Amino acid sequence: MKRYAVYYAPREGAFAFRANEWLGREPGKGRDLPQPVLAGIGDPRGITAEPRRYGFHGTLRAPFRLAEGMTEATVRDCVTRLASRLPPVVCDGLHLETLRGFVALTPMGCEAALLDLGAAVVEGTDALRAPLTEAEIARRRPDHLSRRQRQLLERWGYPFVMEEFRFHLTLTDRLEAPDPVRAALEAFFAPVLPRPFVIEDLCLFGEDQSGRFHLLHRYALAG
Repeated sequence: MKRYAVYYAPREGAFAFRANEWLGREPGKGRDLPQPVLAGIGDPRGITAEPRRYGFHGTLRAPFRLAEGMTEATVRDCVTRLASRLPPVVCDGLHLETLRGFVALTPMGCEAALLDLGAAVVEGTDALRAPLTEAEIARRRPDHLSRRQRQLLERWGYPFVMEEFRFHLTLTDRLEAPDPVRAALEAFFAPVLPRPFVIEDLCLFGEDQSGRFHLLHRYALAG
């Protein structure tokens, strides 16, 4: 794996199946799935390319290269220890939103607990990551970031952490006209949206040499 990340991904069940089906990929088993054609959308492959590459997930620690001397075993040990001391996060549920042009599921009723979880994961995994290269910094388009976001990028390797963190589960690429897609997805996901929505694991993902992410292991939050 050329990079690693710590994500939320749902456990097996109706919600996980429908989300993976929509994106056309099951990241735990590494297999492609036929994507549903929803009324008013047409072929979903053209609007799900980027989230399909990552697999259905919510970011807690964004992808990073390993620091010198670190191995996958080191990463696994670190995430194991983190999960053992951090509690699950219980939210009221999930709803559809449009965020900067893409459609995503976002949680309700757990903002403070999610900020705490996100901060703990970022801090707890920071020693694992290699410093950003100039090219990696440039890809974050620092000229489009706020001063605080640039500070966070420099300190933690990602601009949307700590108080800038907003947990979300991405469902589409950035769209010119997201409203019809959002309406179709609201109907598609409504029967399976969990209430409450519980983040009960830290999931270690790895990016292979082709750029696809795979679920490597799941660690139950037990704090």
